Formats: sequence, structure tokens, C-alpha cells
Amino acid sequence: MGLRKLAVLSFRYPKAILVFWTMFLVLFGFYAPKLTTVLQDHGLLADGSYVKVQQILAEDFHVPKDPVILVFEKKQSVSQEQFQQYIASSMLQFKDMNGLLEVVSPLERAGMLEGDFAYALLSFRQHSYEMKPVLDEMHRRLSHHPAISVRMTGKSVVQADVNEASFKDLTQAERIGIPAAFLILWIAFGGVVSALLPIVIGVIGVTGTMGMMYLLGTRMELSNFVLNVIPMVGLALSIDYALMLVSRFREELECGPVEQALMTTMQTAGRSVMYSAAAVWLGLLGVLLIPLPMFSSVAMGAMLVLAVSVCLTLTLLPALLVVLRRAIHAESKPLSAFRTSTLWYVWPGYVLKRPIRMGLLALLLLLCCLLPLNKLEVAIPDASSLPQGKESRMAAEAYQAHFESPSEARIFIVAQGKGAHTLSKNDWLEAHTLTEQLKRDPGVLRIDSIFDRLHMSPEQLYLLAQQPRLKERYIQPFVHENRMLIQVTLEGGAASKPAMDWVRRWEREAAHQGIPILLGGEAKYQQEVFDVIFDNLHRVILFIVVSNFIVLYLAFRSVLIPLKTIAMNFLSIGAAFGLLVWIFREGHLGMEQGSIAIMIPVFIFGLVFGISMDYGVFLVSRIFERYQRTKDNHNAVLIGVASTSRIITSAAAIMVAVTVPFAFGEVAGVRQLGIGIASAILIDATVIRLILVPSLMKWLGDWNWWAPKRFK
Repeated sequence: MGLRKLAVLSFRYPKAILVFWTMFLVLFGFYAPKLTTVLQDHGLLADGSYVKVQQILAEDFHVPKDPVILVFEKKQSVSQEQFQQYIASSMLQFKDMNGLLEVVSPLERAGMLEGDFAYALLSFRQHSYEMKPVLDEMHRRLSHHPAISVRMTGKSVVQADVNEASFKDLTQAERIGIPAAFLILWIAFGGVVSALLPIVIGVIGVTGTMGMMYLLGTRMELSNFVLNVIPMVGLALSIDYALMLVSRFREELECGPVEQALMTTMQTAGRSVMYSAAAVWLGLLGVLLIPLPMFSSVAMGAMLVLAVSVCLTLTLLPALLVVLRRAIHAESKPLSAFRTSTLWYVWPGYVLKRPIRMGLLALLLLLCCLLPLNKLEVAIPDASSLPQGKESRMAAEAYQAHFESPSEARIFIVAQGKGAHTLSKNDWLEAHTLTEQLKRDPGVLRIDSIFDRLHMSPEQLYLLAQQPRLKERYIQPFVHENRMLIQVTLEGGAASKPAMDWVRRWEREAAHQGIPILLGGEAKYQQEVFDVIFDNLHRVILFIVVSNFIVLYLAFRSVLIPLKTIAMNFLSIGAAFGLLVWIFREGHLGMEQGSIAIMIPVFIFGLVFGISMDYGVFLVSRIFERYQRTKDNHNAVLIGVASTSRIITSAAAIMVAVTVPFAFGEVAGVRQLGIGIASAILIDATVIRLILVPSLMKWLGDWNWWAPKRFK
């Protein structure tokens, strides 16, 4: 259905459209608050050997899978005997808890009690995203001691805290962002009705999409990051698209009857929205090329809210414009009406008179923002992404400080014999050869295996394994049926490049070992996630660039316009990354110093590349309209920039107003996403659209609109 037909339907049947969208809001709005109940963990888990080894460790070797870690700390006044008694009584409190699979007490295993600190491991049947009620129950059962503290951490505990903090961040952002967006719209439009329309479209779009995502979440895995991305993207895009239509409608309403004003609005601003949405949608589609649950679920959520936003903008909004036309007409002059004395007209005139000088100035500003990029470091989020005073973070830091060295990484190697249920003599010999190879590896600090514990030859151990009583006592901690566990400690932390290179190398060499092996451990987890992302990143970038080029070429029938627009997007995104590094990596503006969450650059690129097209398409569309009428490039650029600058600035201010509140959230990744998107949009709407684009379009002249004749 064409935009003209949509305009006719909206003009003739506005009430029917209003009834349809009211039913949509009631139906899906009912499910929207339930979205949090189907969200799972972060979704950064690759389908590799790490998952298999985790399962084997839990089932065969009683190494808990993602356990809850209880960190005990005593004051100097408490004796070791009192400390141990308190730990023992605490362990008894959890004995009959629902879903408890295994308890590893520091009183039963060596190395878990050191001085004033101890830790215990509790493994539960529930998935990490189902652990919140369990953790609450554990808090209730823990007895208070004035001189001994007990804190909980572990992946499931950290995830529960992240989920809780994310919900708080969302509530705070909505409380600030929506009123701020309304205030900007009110100032821009000069009227309450015109200002409310984009807000209504945004709220309906986000609410309906969250309800739809709840229904999807009952059938597929959803990352908890969806909770922040849908409102952030949905509100920003819905309000931006509605702003463009409302502003153009107000302009056209001054020139003719309502029906004609609506037709022209849909064929101009509506067309821009369609091409802009296509660019954003393709950017998000590219993110799906990274096969991790986090990226797939977030991209699907953002694509869904985008589709709903476009449908609302092209159907419900025109119907509301028709119904409220008198109130809209009475409020103020069109947003794009301007005089030659206004700043919006004077500024592009000033830029066009000195395009080379202003273009170089814009490039210099962007270069300053790009400089910190050489310090960019990404990391998988952990407990450090939470506020410093959060219990799970404090417990994780205490555990790492006293029981794990940050300069070492522990690798689990599972060697699997060729027999069905037991290790053959040859398997024992091959496993011994493997351990000797590992000892000779320069990256290995130490090895914990049955050969090192018992100091026996493989032949002797094979004979020992044949005797049931001795096997249970000496062999079983390291061997279960046809599997043998070998623990390797590497030099370098789990997230370090040497540790990840080591697991990559040994995984390649596994095919040449006499006995099949699987690698696990935190370093293996980190390596798998990094490789899945970076091995597919070039495909994501290539898909987004090529698909957006095609969309822009179809929109403007020009070769240089798409190339220039794509280059401008890379500049604005690169500058935003530079600012992100400067703020978070170097610890400026009161932010805690640390790495950038690994998913943030991908999300910012996928989202902002498309959103920047929003402004680019809107600006170039107005220039293109003028150029088609006058064939005067200078006049087209001047009028196009002057007539859209205020709208683009208002749209950017709204986008910033919606995303910046996330910068004050508790979760580091959410803060980084909010600041990253806000920075990119701010740079794009000011330095790029108000300085660099008009400078380049003036310099290129009629070449802006060149394309091979056969493709015209």
C-alpha cells in the first residue's frame, strides 16, 4: 500500500484507525509489565566446548556449575574455632533448600579457608535467571553475627543484581526522559497538542512492543539487556519520526486544505521516514549475524519496536493529525517557516560561503574526538559493572583478592578415553604424555592431575583403577568412567590475550593429541565469546554498509550521496567511541575507570548507523526536493539545511533527552550505551549535519547528484 493511499485512509477513516490502535494498546499493554518475568541472563554464551566442560564438571567431578559463592570474613577478635563454628552452622541453614544440589564447605576442602576469609560453594538446580527467590531465601536464613560478615556473589547473584539495577535504571530514565522530550517538543512546536502527539506515539510503540516481546520470551531466550534497549530505541525513534511528520504537516497546513496537507506530508516526510526506518532496520539486521543470544534477542526487540513505531507513525499519527487539525493549526506557525534573518538561515549561509575552511574545522573537531580510540579495550561484563557498594561486587572482589590471583587463569581439560566406560591402558599412557606436554609449555605455571597428586606411573595407576575400593579413594577425584580431569594454571588473567591465545592454540592441537580433549574454564569462556563477536564483525559492518548504500541510492539516485552519508556516519560513530573511551576508560566526568563492555560498540554501531541515517535522509530529502525544482545546488543546500536544521536539532535533543538518563544508571553497560548513543547523535546533528555535510555538498556541486545514466 502506497503512502498516498495511507493518507487517504487516515483522512477518511480516522476513527477506525484509532479504535484499532486502542485495541492493540489494551491487548499488548496488558502483557508489557510481565516482560521482566521471561528475561534470562545476559546471553553472552557461545555454543562451544566451555558449555560441554561445565556440564561434565558438574555431573562427573562435583565441580558446581555457576555456583553461589558465600564469602565469609571475620574480625581479628574472632578466633579460628569460632569462625569455623559459624561457617558450619551457616551451612546447616541451607541444607533443606529447594533445588540445592551440592554444598562445598571450606571445612571439608583444602584451600577455601585462609586467615580471616573463607568461601563456600552452593550449586542449585535452578537456572541463573530463576535464582532471585532462592537468593532472597538464602539472605533470610543467614544468621547475623556482629564480628563475622557473609556476602554472596557468583554469576547468578551478579545477574540478579544486574536485573534489579536495570529495572531501576529503566524507571529512572523514563521518569526523566519522557518529560524532557515533551518539554523540548513544546518549545519546538509552541503548543501542547503538537508536542503530545510524538510522546503518545512513542509510549504506545514501546508499551505494545514490550507486550509482544513478553509473548516471544515464553518461546525463546531473551537477554535481560532487552529491557533497556527497547525503551531507549523505541522512544527515541518513535518521537523522532512523529516529530518529522507533525512538523511537515504544520507547514503544509498553512498552504492548503487538510487532505492535501496530509497527502504532501506522507509523500515527503513519510517517504523520509520509510527510507530512514529501512536503514535502521538493516543496521539491526546486521547485528543478527553475530550468533549469540544477547545480540539476536536485542536486535529482534529493536527491530520489532522499529516496525511498530513506523506503523504508528504512518497510520495512527495521520489519523490523529486529521482529528486534531484545528487545535494543531491554531497553536503556532510551522516549524520550518523561517526568515532570512533567523539563525537557521544565517548559519548555513555562513558555512556555504567558506566551505573548505568550515569543513576542515569540522574534521579537526572530529579528529580530537577520535584520538582516544587507540586506548579502546573491551571486556565481558562481570561484577565490576555494578556500583562499588553492591554486595555481590564487594564479595567478588574479596574472593578474587584472597583466593584467586588476577594474574593467573585456571583451565579445565577433560581427556576422554576411547573406551565406553573405562580408561584403557593406552588411554592412561596418552593422558600421561599429554600432562608432560603441558608441563613443557612455557605459558603453564602448574598442573594439577592424578599423576602429580599420586606420583605414580600410568601403568601403576591403570592397575590401581582396577581395584574398586582403591579407585573410589584415590582415582575418582580425577577420573570418572572414561574421562580424566586435568587442571592447568596459566600465566595471565582469564581475560588476558596470552591466556586466550593459549586456549586457541591448544584447541587447534587437540586434533593431534593421542587422546581427545575438551577445554573449559573462564579463559575458554572469554575466548569463545571474543571469537564469535570479532570473527563475525566484518560481516556485520559489510552488510550494514552495502545495504544502506543500496537504500540511499534508491532514495536519491546518486552515487556520491550514499558514499558521503556512510562516511559521515563512520566519523560520528568513531568520534562517539573516542568520547566513550575518554569518559570510561580514562575515568573522566566522574565515571569509574574501566573497560568498555564488549557488546556496547556493536550495539552503538548497529543502532546509531541507522539512526544517523534518520537525520541524513531527512536533510538530503529536503535538499533533493529543492534541487529537483531549481537545479541550483547552492540554493538547494541553503534552503534544505535552513528548513531542516531546527527540526534535526530538536530531534537530536529529544534523542539525547531519552538516552542520557541511562548514563546515570547503576549498570556500567547501560551507562556506556546511553552515553555512546547520545554522543554519536549529538555529534551527528551538530558537527556533521550543520557543518561538514553542507560544506561537502557545496564543494561537490552538481556532482552530488551524479549517477550512471543507465541507473538513473
